[in-house]
Amino acid sequence: MLEALAHQQLKALLRQEGAAEWPHHLSLSRLVARSLRRSDHTLIRLTPGTGPDWWISLLVPLALSDAPLALVLSQDLRQRLLQMELPRLRAVNLALPLWEGSGPCPPHRIWLLDHAELIEAWRNGQLGEHQLVIPEAETLEPKLRRSLAVRITADDWNRLLRSQPAAETSLMALHDRLSRRVLEPPRRPSGLVAIAAEEEAPLRQLLALLAPLPPPWDQWLEQGGDGWSSWAEVDMRLLQWTLHRQPLQPLHALGGLLRGRGAVLLGQLADSVPAVRSSQATAAALGVALGLTPQVVVDLGDPPLADPLSLFAPLRQPLPNSPVFPQHLLEQSRRLVLGQARLSVILCDDEGLRLGLASAMAAEFGRRVEHESTTPDANGILCARWSWWLEQQERLPLPGQILAATLPIASLEDPLTAARVAALRQQGLDWFRELLLPEAVNRLQRSVAGLRRGGGRLAVLDGRLRSRSWGATVLRALEPWASLSRLLPN
Repeated sequence: MLEALAHQQLKALLRQEGAAEWPHHLSLSRLVARSLRRSDHTLIRLTPGTGPDWWISLLVPLALSDAPLALVLSQDLRQRLLQMELPRLRAVNLALPLWEGSGPCPPHRIWLLDHAELIEAWRNGQLGEHQLVIPEAETLEPKLRRSLAVRITADDWNRLLRSQPAAETSLMALHDRLSRRVLEPPRRPSGLVAIAAEEEAPLRQLLALLAPLPPPWDQWLEQGGDGWSSWAEVDMRLLQWTLHRQPLQPLHALGGLLRGRGAVLLGQLADSVPAVRSSQATAAALGVALGLTPQVVVDLGDPPLADPLSLFAPLRQPLPNSPVFPQHLLEQSRRLVLGQARLSVILCDDEGLRLGLASAMAAEFGRRVEHESTTPDANGILCARWSWWLEQQERLPLPGQILAATLPIASLEDPLTAARVAALRQQGLDWFRELLLPEAVNRLQRSVAGLRRGGGRLAVLDGRLRSRSWGATVLRALEPWASLSRLLPN
């Protein structure tokens, strides 16, 4: 059986390499092998913050399986596969035959796809009987959303005018109307302006009469309806704007992708907090939208993530919308950084607040302060967005502390977030606890996992943690943690 063979090969590989730190290698390998042999749906939930040690346990059964497989990877994971994991397999005479590029994939090859290529292969009917193996299931929805996105630039408008000279006057009038709407004050610091369906309706009606359309206009016209959101990104320096369109629920836009085919999904979805059902909600969304009916759902924990986290979160801190919050943030950040011999990371999604804090800290600590740099000093002070930190933290040294200037709760000033919230409101759902809070908790858990391994501390300077009822949910998600009542230099 594939399970037994994968078990033996993996055990021999781990024995040859020495002691393995991750304790679930053999369990994961047997789960993946069983799913491939049975061609069923398996969802494996890893503790948020789990390191990449599990990779080899996924690849061994893939190398031994005869089933047609498609491995869906982000660019970072693809590099890890090619540069690190394939040499490990070759060292024990295991071959992982890969096929890269557009299909159809030859027999006895593992089709290596990114999320955009997966969508293209599915739309073209090229997936056939390929079973899907999708790591990073926690980022599946945003990556599919970006892959389905349509982006209209000024050059695209010019191509449209050249292809439809008879409608040039009408198209220019509609472009001017949208331009006045997008460029009129007041302007948000982010430069993003939501565009309602009724504002783009005249353009859609006109384009429907002008087919055929040059790309990407044909895609933009097809992807309409209540399940999509549009907004403009304004560049005031050039007085130009770019039109964006993305699905609110990309899994619904690809309905039936997993129906009738086997699939193995792995992701940092595990959640021990009953009030935040991020893993259950994600599994339910996958089931409804993609046809995923997991016969096996398994949680695999990571022992180092069970170590207590040192948490500094004083009572009675000001709220982020308070006028005294920037000064409070500066004073607390200065106290926390003093005496720190290791890297300090300050995370904040509010651009104005983050840049202002970085400037004020640089005035006092000089070149130690950097903004979203992958080469900070050993005792540096790194200011960054939460999303940037999640993408780059594996390339950076373990920090001595993370300062959460604001919690990673998505802002309603973002047009896509606002549209997703509006859709939940129409359904009568609690949009904060169903959407924003679970996503924030998952980001927080993944962001601070390195602190547990490295013995660092987390400081939450956002007063909402202690003053809002949902703050208790966030604290439970961080368990186990040990409260720091006072600061001592390291």
